[in-house]
Amino acid sequence: MFTDDDIKIAGDRPSKDIKLNKLNQDSILGIDKELVNSAKKAGSEVAKLFLDSLKNSEDGEEKDFELIIERRLLLLFTATVGFEQHIQSDSLSGIAQKSFLDTLKKSSPEIYETACDTGAFSFYYLAYRRGGDIERRMGQTFAMLCSHDGDPIFQELGEALYCWFYSAVEKTINKQFNK
Repeated sequence: MFTDDDIKIAGDRPSKDIKLNKLNQDSILGIDKELVNSAKKAGSEVAKLFLDSLKNSEDGEEKDFELIIERRLLLLFTATVGFEQHIQSDSLSGIAQKSFLDTLKKSSPEIYETACDTGAFSFYYLAYRRGGDIERRMGQTFAMLCSHDGDPIFQELGEALYCWFYSAVEKTINKQFNK
């Protein structure tokens, strides 16, 4: 049978208690305001880089919509991996990722909607987690998702996109955290 031991009663000021618990949790995790702000700024700047790169590449007259969508997804995945690899804590990485997505949602809701394709992310994560020659695996996965499996041109394009954006994400993160 149930006992009253598992029932918690709210104090006189539950919202104040919740706020204090959140502040205590952040200090326990070792997250200070400056690091949180750096993570938010890194996420926002990476989102702006992402959006700028899309404007520059999608302005051509001839449009291959499948290629456009897959390019977006590869760059989104690359940003996620960059945050995970180059930000020292999972909490800060999550903050940067949230800032990235929030900026994307504000600036371009239609692109934000395509950012939620977890199917493509699953393929990229599988390739990424295999380890060894990650760049080549990203290129192969990109080509496969573009319906050009085994096509060396698409593989090289995917590899180049991954390497270029990963480097840009790394530089942005380093700039924010190593001021």
